[in-house]
Amino acid sequence: MAEQSEQNSHIDGVHFILQGKGGVGKSLVASFLGQYLRTIGVATRCIDTDPVNQTFTQYKALEVAHLKLMVENRIDARAFDELMERMLTESSSFVIDNGASTFIPLWHYVVENGVIETLERHGRNVFVHSVVTGGQAMLDTLSGFGDLAEKSPAQNLVVWVNEYFGPVEAGGKRFREMKVFEQNQARIRGVVTIPRRSADTFGRDIDEMLRAKLTFDEALGSRSFSIMSRQRLEMIRRDIYKQLDALQLTGRPFGEVMA
Repeated sequence: MAEQSEQNSHIDGVHFILQGKGGVGKSLVASFLGQYLRTIGVATRCIDTDPVNQTFTQYKALEVAHLKLMVENRIDARAFDELMERMLTESSSFVIDNGASTFIPLWHYVVENGVIETLERHGRNVFVHSVVTGGQAMLDTLSGFGDLAEKSPAQNLVVWVNEYFGPVEAGGKRFREMKVFEQNQARIRGVVTIPRRSADTFGRDIDEMLRAKLTFDEALGSRSFSIMSRQRLEMIRRDIYKQLDALQLTGRPFGEVMA
């Protein structure tokens, strides 16, 4: 009973992964977040609402459920109401990955119907996660995050800076120095950086893990990865989880679990 009480010493959270630009790592972020919450002992329901590319559902170990929220380019109110019922009544945290094609109608529905306020009023911690990436998609993702932050009633915005395609930098300024960050800093819970690493070692290891849609635990327990590959993946995992610990999304950080 003591162990169960320790695992339940947190407020259930609802995590929306939102970004209007496709192919920037939303499902990757959802998978990292789902793994992190489960690793620290938080009962977690993972849901993929992307009507086109259900990448998140391919992570079998996370038991991701696909939920059809769109009907003829509009939100199916009944389906979303059922999801709300689950989020308000189940003793679990939720990680909800949303597709780029449904970003605008879903976010409009969330804001118009006071979804975040309702969840918070019922004791749920709500976090809105958005991905900003380097490379050609940088300006689009910065703009997408800015639009999301401007219209969001949530004060718990989490920005994932994905450097896979290059550094998030413009005019010599990194993300934390950019105007879009400064304008919304009071609403930002924190920033998680996925750094670009050596392509021949760390990059190859993470690419192989992602292509196979494996969790860190699965990859670390697989003989398909060499000892040094597993060592590098463990380093990546610890780096991501340490950053998530600092955000205090729950009452039980990874560092305490591993102590």
